[in-house]
Amino acid sequence: MTNFGLRMKIQLYPMLFEPNLHQIVWGGSRLVRWKGLPDQEHIGESWEVSAVESSPSVVANGGYKGLSLPDVVAADPEGILGRSVARHYGKKMPLLVKFIDARNDLSIQVHPDDEMAQREHGKMGKTEMWYILDAEPGASIYSGFRKSLTPDEYKRMVADGTITDALAKHEAHAGDVFYIPAGRVHAICGGIMLAEVQQSSDVTYRIFDYNRPGLDGKPRELHTELAARALNYKVESRYRTAYSVKSNRANRVVETAYFSARVTEIGQRFHRDLKKYDSFIITMCLKGDCRIRIRETGSGIVLKEGCSCLIPAAIADYDIEPISGTTKVLDAFIDNQKRGLLRRWMWQLFRKTKH
Repeated sequence: MTNFGLRMKIQLYPMLFEPNLHQIVWGGSRLVRWKGLPDQEHIGESWEVSAVESSPSVVANGGYKGLSLPDVVAADPEGILGRSVARHYGKKMPLLVKFIDARNDLSIQVHPDDEMAQREHGKMGKTEMWYILDAEPGASIYSGFRKSLTPDEYKRMVADGTITDALAKHEAHAGDVFYIPAGRVHAICGGIMLAEVQQSSDVTYRIFDYNRPGLDGKPRELHTELAARALNYKVESRYRTAYSVKSNRANRVVETAYFSARVTEIGQRFHRDLKKYDSFIITMCLKGDCRIRIRETGSGIVLKEGCSCLIPAAIADYDIEPISGTTKVLDAFIDNQKRGLLRRWMWQLFRKTKH
């Protein structure tokens, strides 16, 4: 599509995306089988909705078909992202969502916060959450430290290969949620498939990788010094996220300054009016194909299990309907209502202190 075409007004609609698969040494083949795609080995990640420069999503349907997500957002930032999101994030998509299949253990790693990522790389930091889709018996994840370390002790344990002794290890089960703020050491271990919601960033500091080679046969780079500066060494009392689960309602899973997440399992048509958030909605279909129909325009899609879509902010009033049996979806968005309430509270506090 030409630049002139991009400037033309296209009626907004739920967007589907072309497969965006990533081969990684620890990846397996479950994602491609789940999605009904041709067999491939070592597929560790499916970047479902991505505006990251290194691997952007490409629209697979409708008037924007064939365009990259960054180009689509640039064509109508307020309509797609929401006015508040577009203003706050410089008209750029602030989230990236993935499905991950860990056949083997991922590296021990950490992500920098916004300040460090901007200073070192000119990028966003990376806070994320995991929703466990499937876990083999005994499969686990690392999240956080189980004992306090100094930066020097951390470096020594990385050098002698004992760093996992200092990490908190958690047995994982389907439905578990782990919130991973920037600075928290973590790793997904083998036998786990999950959905991930994160800031739109590809900055990862690899701490320890079990001395294994990458797919090219060469050792994978470690980032010991950068990780030492990024890490939060504080030991927390709890690392697993608790949340309530009720059928036929949107269950709040995670609420952060960077994103909100809801999980909904339904057996009948379900109305979602999310315009109040002034945000795009990313919907990941975790179980059971469904239809999504926009109330204002009547436009709709079939969202298959293992796939995701982007619902623009301007039309985020829609129905979800299971095609057969039940469907489960995970929604990710920016809660600008709470962002606005926080700003008003801070302003009121400022006025009180001035008087």
